[in-house]
Amino acid sequence: MKLLSIDEQEFQKRLSRIRLLLLDVDGVLTDGTIFHVPGQGWTRSYSIYDGYGIKLLQKLGIPVGIISGGASEELKERIRYLGIRHAVLGSEDKLASLKQLSAETGVPPDLICFMGDELFDMPALKEAGLAITVPDAMPEVFGISHAVTSRAGGKGAVREVIDRIRQAVSGAGRE
Repeated sequence: MKLLSIDEQEFQKRLSRIRLLLLDVDGVLTDGTIFHVPGQGWTRSYSIYDGYGIKLLQKLGIPVGIISGGASEELKERIRYLGIRHAVLGSEDKLASLKQLSAETGVPPDLICFMGDELFDMPALKEAGLAITVPDAMPEVFGISHAVTSRAGGKGAVREVIDRIRQAVSGAGRE
């Protein structure tokens, strides 16, 4: 992970305070590619490593939430499968969605890590206590993010962040 606007000490401090991880979907939880399956419709692929990481973080008592402009059935099924209880779907107002989930969970924005990659993610990235993006994010997003993952969206970027949060919060290594 490459730090963009804070030093390692500040990054570790912010990681250790995270009490809610919020994720954009396309470009973060997926690689942004959609494809059509005859008889089923449009779908995406997800990283099994990200999914397992989400379960590990939840076991530590840190909830994970989704904020997505989409609201497809396959996304809803993925959310159910992972046991994600906090989601705002069909929203391009990511800041309002972050504030909604902050209120819903009782976690203030400065204790939230938000991962986003697109222009409409920028207001939520600015509000979150820890803003992280992926290597193929829109160029403007790098200027407001605290860090960029070494792995691409849909290819383990979420797991990379989760592992860093887990290490900072509990001292746990990879399982």
